[in-house]
Amino acid sequence: MAEKIYPASKPPQTTAPPPSFPPTKPLTRPVYRPNPRRNRRSCCCSICLILTVTVTILIFILAIAAAISYVIYRPHRPTFSISSLHVTSFNMTSSNKLNTKFSLTLTARNPNKRIVYVMDHADVTLSSKKLHLGDGKVAPFTMGKKNTTTLRTVVTSSGDEVVDDDDVLKGEIKSRKSVEVKIEVETKIRAKIGGVKTKKVPVRVSCDGVKASATGASVSGAKCKVDLRIKIWKWTI
Repeated sequence: MAEKIYPASKPPQTTAPPPSFPPTKPLTRPVYRPNPRRNRRSCCCSICLILTVTVTILIFILAIAAAISYVIYRPHRPTFSISSLHVTSFNMTSSNKLNTKFSLTLTARNPNKRIVYVMDHADVTLSSKKLHLGDGKVAPFTMGKKNTTTLRTVVTSSGDEVVDDDDVLKGEIKSRKSVEVKIEVETKIRAKIGGVKTKKVPVRVSCDGVKASATGASVSGAKCKVDLRIKIWKWTI
């Protein structure tokens, strides 16, 4: 018998497992975190802008109010003049010390129709070419609307003022010649408008053109100037 040959059986095919890859992570967008410095800067800028606008508006309102007040009230500073100056004594002692006594009369006038001026006590000084002649005081007073007030004071020397031998005034005083006398009044004043009172403002009144000697005085050429001494930081204007 012929031998039957059977085909060899194929070995079972084995499939290799697919290559393994590391697991992929899902793509995520970075979280946006605002910069705190930028937020602070923008906040500061906003605050500065608001403050600037507020201050500008307030200044504008105050300027309008001041302009309206000026138009309504038309404020004028008070005026002063020298009415008389009587010489009681104007000489020197044997030790070259000055001996003076003057009776001074001032006239203060308020030209305003709606403003009242309230004056503090005033210090009065007389001098001639840097030589101090004497001091006096004026009591506090009030100048009503369209009012004229007469002020009187006695100006005397302290007895300590010594005149140098080479001073020109020494010969003029001894020879009873007339010398130029400067009168200064320093006080503080506040204005009263209805029920509103302003702060006190320093005032200096300077009067030139006065002549005095041991025999008398002349005030016919006297002129007075009123200066408001407003202080801004270290400067007085």
